[in-house]
Amino acid sequence: MKRVLHTLILVLAVAAFGCSSGKKAWEQGNYYEASMQAINRLKQKPDHKKASQTLLQAYPMAVEALEADIIHLKTLKTANRWGNIVSRYEQLNALYDAIRYTPGALNVVPVPKPYHAKLQEAREQAAAESYALGQQELSRGSREAARQAYEHFGAAMHYVPGYLDSERKMEEAHYLATLKVLVEQIPVPGRYSLDVAFFNDQIESYLHNAEKQHGFIRFYSMEEADAEKLNQPDHYVRIQFEDFVIGETHLKESKEQLKRDSVRIGEVKVKPDSLVPVYGTVEAKLTTFRKEVISRGRVSMYIVDARTNAVLQHRQFPGEFVWFSEWGFFNGDERALDAKHKKLVQLREVPPPPPQDMFAGFAAPIFSQLTDACRGFYAKY
Repeated sequence: MKRVLHTLILVLAVAAFGCSSGKKAWEQGNYYEASMQAINRLKQKPDHKKASQTLLQAYPMAVEALEADIIHLKTLKTANRWGNIVSRYEQLNALYDAIRYTPGALNVVPVPKPYHAKLQEAREQAAAESYALGQQELSRGSREAARQAYEHFGAAMHYVPGYLDSERKMEEAHYLATLKVLVEQIPVPGRYSLDVAFFNDQIESYLHNAEKQHGFIRFYSMEEADAEKLNQPDHYVRIQFEDFVIGETHLKESKEQLKRDSVRIGEVKVKPDSLVPVYGTVEAKLTTFRKEVISRGRVSMYIVDARTNAVLQHRQFPGEFVWFSEWGFFNGDERALDAKHKKLVQLREVPPPPPQDMFAGFAAPIFSQLTDACRGFYAKY
């Protein structure tokens, strides 16, 4: 009951906030928010007295405050002043549009003031400002500065779509800001005839998906680096097998003497027309076999700074796959066997899977560990 009451109070509080007349925001000096809350209330109830009074008082004060901000911002030399001016004009136009399409608000403010032309002028100025900031950051030559340049050129495109060559500059900045990582292929020990392409493909697919999520990292295969003529990557990711065993076989034989008491083994005639069952102990000798074929490997991952050759991280990841086959036979009385023994003696030895499948078996946990480590390392970039 208490939980229901608490939920009801919360719903009522949210509803009250959504239906606010804006008076509290006006009293706190937030004239823009007060105006918007009052307009929203008048959409629901065009003749709401408190909302009408709030809008009548708050709207001219909101316009005055925002216009004063714009005048002040124009006097500053800060980097993003025109972007801030744009946001003020957007608020002024939001008020204008909200009143225009709310009959109850139009009754209070019959002639709201539009700022669309001034907003467009400010957007042009903001686009030029952002473009210049992008150029300035690009000239610094660092990857971090290129990332900032990318944001500035994107802002220019936001303010004025297609502004100058901002789209091309964004592409240039993105390339310079991107950490380029060359992933070297995994060599296979020469004594095995295995195809590890699927493992490499899995790693490359994962890394390419990771770069899409990150935005400023690009993982290259050797072929991709050659095609793009990537002469100087930032990092190398070198993955190699340190240990590699396929098909290590172990055969274990076990013998067990089984007994079961109180088993009906016959019957005795005690009267000409009466037979009595005879109970005794039955025995069987059970021989079981378990054949295990173990395949395992250990992979090292080195992340290396391509310019200094310093090892940034070295991790090792083990993997193991154990295939087994069990079967058996018995000598003696079958009644000495329980259900699991009976099932076991019906089995026969089966051949192990091919080496390629066993390689895939132990490679799976290695892939999981390796990709987790890679994601953790590059999360900070």
